[in-house]
Order: sequence, then C-alpha cells, then structure tokens
Amino acid sequence: MANATMYSEEMFVLLVPGSDQVFLEPDELLAKLKSMLEQYPAPLPRDLQKFDLVDQQAQHLRDTGCEFEVTPGVTWQWYAVRLEK
Repeated sequence: MANATMYSEEMFVLLVPGSDQVFLEPDELLAKLKSMLEQYPAPLPRDLQKFDLVDQQAQHLRDTGCEFEVTPGVTWQWYAVRLEK
C-alpha cells in the first residue's frame, strides 16, 4: 500500500546523476517519471509490468518508491521535502 504521507507532500527533490537537484511539485515529478519510463528499454521491472499505462507506472513509482535505475549504474532518486517559508 502506498504511503499517504509521501504523495500528500507539496514538493519533491529529484536527483539525477550529472545534473543539479530539481525541486518539483507532485504532478511535475509524475511528468518526469513518465517521460523517463517512455524512454526506458524493455522489459520493465516486474512491479511495473502489472500496469498497462505509463501514467499508472509513473504514479506507482512516485507513490511507492524513491529510486529507479534508469540504465546500469544510473539511478534517479526522489524524496518528498518540506520547504520552509
């Protein structure tokens, strides 16, 4: 079951090797994960194969994970963060 606290957060930080950290709203992170999955060489990991749509796969990743190996040795990481005003 997904952690309700994780996807109720207002911001995430996305860490991509070779890039600066990026702060994203939940929908922006979802779009980044969707784009990454659309370019991912098949086959997907088993937990994502059960979803027919890339939107569902991206949401599952955002809501239940915090990292994904995009290519061997290159892992994206994302974490819910709270920004103080």
